[in-house]
Amino acid sequence: MMLNKENGALQMSLEIFKDNTQLSDMKFSDIKDIILALEKEYSIENKDYLLNIGSILKKDKRKTVQNLSDRILRFIEKNEEEINRVMDMYNFDKSFGKYTYIAGVDEVGRGPLAGPIVAASVVLNLNYNSDRDLILGIKDSKKLSAKSREELSEIIKDRALYYNIAEIDNDLIDSRGIGWCNNEVLKMAAIDLAIKPEIVLSDGYAVKNIGLKNEFIIKGDNKSASIASASIIAKVYRDKKMKGYSKKYPYYGFEKNVGYGTPEHIDGLKKYGPCPLHRFSFLKNIL
Repeated sequence: MMLNKENGALQMSLEIFKDNTQLSDMKFSDIKDIILALEKEYSIENKDYLLNIGSILKKDKRKTVQNLSDRILRFIEKNEEEINRVMDMYNFDKSFGKYTYIAGVDEVGRGPLAGPIVAASVVLNLNYNSDRDLILGIKDSKKLSAKSREELSEIIKDRALYYNIAEIDNDLIDSRGIGWCNNEVLKMAAIDLAIKPEIVLSDGYAVKNIGLKNEFIIKGDNKSASIASASIIAKVYRDKKMKGYSKKYPYYGFEKNVGYGTPEHIDGLKKYGPCPLHRFSFLKNIL
């Protein structure tokens, strides 16, 4: 159910609640289910409809129903804060110039003891007309729950103009060093996009020898919509891959630590030795 003025879903709900007889006959749980459905598909364009519903619920004799009115107000306030936060991230990217293709790049997996280093690049449509055009929830992937990351990853891949994921395995990390691989995987993610980006925004530091206009942003995954989106899809991709490897190499807790040096992981290393996924250059002070 899409809630907008055209299909009248909010209007329909408003008419239901306006009928005091019908509202008083409704169970609290049914009223709450309707409110939850309205919140799920909410757009700021429908703010007045939801506020009117809140005003009606406030007049109900039941305290639990009155509390739903307060919930609506808190929801609208929180939603508007999120819209403004994400809008600022989109505007940050647009501030670099009138480009059609701005790519944000970020990597994940620089520090683990095992597995690949992964980078992603994302080109978003930054020309939003309403909050419906924004991908709400995007931020530094480390600040999101696993469930939120996975949901956002699918939304980003579906709505991005272009995206690309690149990886470098542990063998090349051992032979070339993590510094070289970190730069190389970011470069691969950007230059292997289906289109040539006009500018690449990178998190923290410049990408060397990329052959494209590049701006680096300190804490870019908190400021840039494109970088944050890249951060999310890169982490979801790598985490999923490491959890898959845990079935083949069950002694290290990859399904939980995704290759990082947790006590469980180190205990597994000392007891069973390394597996083919391990970065031997990272194990010198452990084994």
